[in-house]
Amino acid sequence: MTTSIRWTCALALLLAGTAARADLTIGISLPLTGPASGLGIPMNNGFKLWPETIAGEKVKLIVMDDATDPSKGVQNARRFVDDKVDLIVGSGATPVAIAIADVAMEAKVVQIAMSPAPLPPGKDAWTFRMPPSNGVMANAVVQHMQKAGIKTVGFLGYSDAYGESWLAEITPRLEKAGIRLVGTERFARADTSVTGQALKLVSANPDAVLVVASGSGAAMPQLALNERGYKGRIYQTHAAATRDLIRVGGKGVEGALVPAGPPVVAEQLPDSNASKAVSQRFVADYEKMFGPGTRNTLAGHSYDLMLLLEQVLPAAKAKARPGTPEFRAALKEAIETSGKPVVATNGVVQYTAADHWGFRPDAGIVMKVVNGDWKLEP
Repeated sequence: MTTSIRWTCALALLLAGTAARADLTIGISLPLTGPASGLGIPMNNGFKLWPETIAGEKVKLIVMDDATDPSKGVQNARRFVDDKVDLIVGSGATPVAIAIADVAMEAKVVQIAMSPAPLPPGKDAWTFRMPPSNGVMANAVVQHMQKAGIKTVGFLGYSDAYGESWLAEITPRLEKAGIRLVGTERFARADTSVTGQALKLVSANPDAVLVVASGSGAAMPQLALNERGYKGRIYQTHAAATRDLIRVGGKGVEGALVPAGPPVVAEQLPDSNASKAVSQRFVADYEKMFGPGTRNTLAGHSYDLMLLLEQVLPAAKAKARPGTPEFRAALKEAIETSGKPVVATNGVVQYTAADHWGFRPDAGIVMKVVNGDWKLEP
């Protein structure tokens, strides 16, 4: 073999070696600071439960803070694309996840949104959501309202994509249930007071108010309603299903009704709940690492992603190696055609090419804050 041929072969081998990596590389953008940090921090904790390998593939996680800022999330996503990650995860904040989706679609990299990010048809071609949709949780809320005999509702929610998505999802469900929406008030995530909005809703005197906010920020609107003398029921959303709500709100959030996935009340679930066993495993692992009472649905989303990858990675690896465009396309195809549902902590999920939400309509449960703890509502 001549010297020039040997160099050509060596170069080909070098290029082949750099085209496919030995590791599955995942770029994770989470709101570890900023208004949505109460979501991002427990999600990041959930990733600390992951094993070193999944489906026989060594996993490398690159975690970056998006500070609850869409522009920072886009910057992180572009960095991940430049690093040729196999999967983009994030964000835990809905506005940031929406911004990242454009980068994922342009680069043809699967995005697992860690928030229920609403996207126009076709814009979610490469985006799958790990939490159940706002519509799934709205089903649980409206069904509970019907059982409680609620006839009128007020809305007090974020003025961003999360709040508007909840309003869009719950309005037709309320109408179908014969429940009248008598007031709609909005506020920004960074607002420190909703006095004006609370006064308007108290004046309307609905049977219940739905607060659409997240983490510790969900306590402030409920406290404002209580301080203005509101005596009706107060519902929250699944973004408020964290200990931060109780820690910040204290006795002021007693009685709050919060839809969520099963893991927060894993032991209270009936045996008929498909997620009971996996939720109990997650709770045992999480609280062993972070302490009693630290369980939350947000870390459950990170755990559920691990369960999803365990199922879909073998099919993707059969077609290509990580680090290549072919693998990224194969991963998307494997998620869409996995063939069987994943029993996750937050419900049973099965994605298809036409459905990048995945969770069944009855995935949500409703919890109540009782004596500073969560109690499963019947």
